[in-house]
Amino acid sequence: TQKIIFQAMVKSNKTTLASDWPLCNSAYDLEPAALTLAPEILPIGPLLASNRLGNSAGYFWPQDLTCLNWLDQQPPCSVIYVAFGSITVFDETQFQELALALELSQRPFLWVVRPDTTEKTCNLYPEGYQDRAASRGLMVGWAPQQKVLAHPSIACFLSHCGWNSTIEGISNGVPFLCWPYFADQLFNESYICDVWNVGLKFNKNESGIITQGDIMNKLEQLLGDVGFKARASKLKELAMTSVREGGQSNKTFKNFIEWMKS
Repeated sequence: TQKIIFQAMVKSNKTTLASDWPLCNSAYDLEPAALTLAPEILPIGPLLASNRLGNSAGYFWPQDLTCLNWLDQQPPCSVIYVAFGSITVFDETQFQELALALELSQRPFLWVVRPDTTEKTCNLYPEGYQDRAASRGLMVGWAPQQKVLAHPSIACFLSHCGWNSTIEGISNGVPFLCWPYFADQLFNESYICDVWNVGLKFNKNESGIITQGDIMNKLEQLLGDVGFKARASKLKELAMTSVREGGQSNKTFKNFIEWMKS
């Protein structure tokens, strides 16, 4: 897999050199050092479906819209939203550690469990888990993520830190618990935890597992410190200001349109 991804990146970089201007789904104020280093890259984001008329049509799996009604019934800033993108796969031990941590947290949670989330197709939930969790948790196959993150009941986002998820989280002022796997997700975790300071990292044990104890500990740290939410709200304003009329991303995009016309 490393070799395939490496070759894909080499090919992509060569192709990028042939373009006049690469556009990116970011904002200058979110990562000024990177965008100063590569001034040919034009940040025109955040690009969000919620900013456009009509509904976004590109989904990997059928969305379960019933979760929005469920969120309506939860208290403000109470729900842990858990989603790992479209390709992350868990082994049995890690899946169960996460499941038990969410149950023992005593907090409401919305967990996106894709049909292919685990390596095995059989039911990997701990025995009786789904019945016990039903009073406080909801598991769905795929969720309308931008609508979920914009919902007032969401307290935090336990995420694989893909760039789309990262942008969507910060654009809604949601703090993160970071669970990256590969590629840019590791750098995005550094932005979230070390640069923007709007989230926390997990620690793997000697077997490479993130334990239920560490998950519960980081949940309590994140939700027990109002500073994370406050910084996330400021970051949201910074990001969204850039795409409004007169904002830096807005100006960059308009300048690009004028360049194309000329």
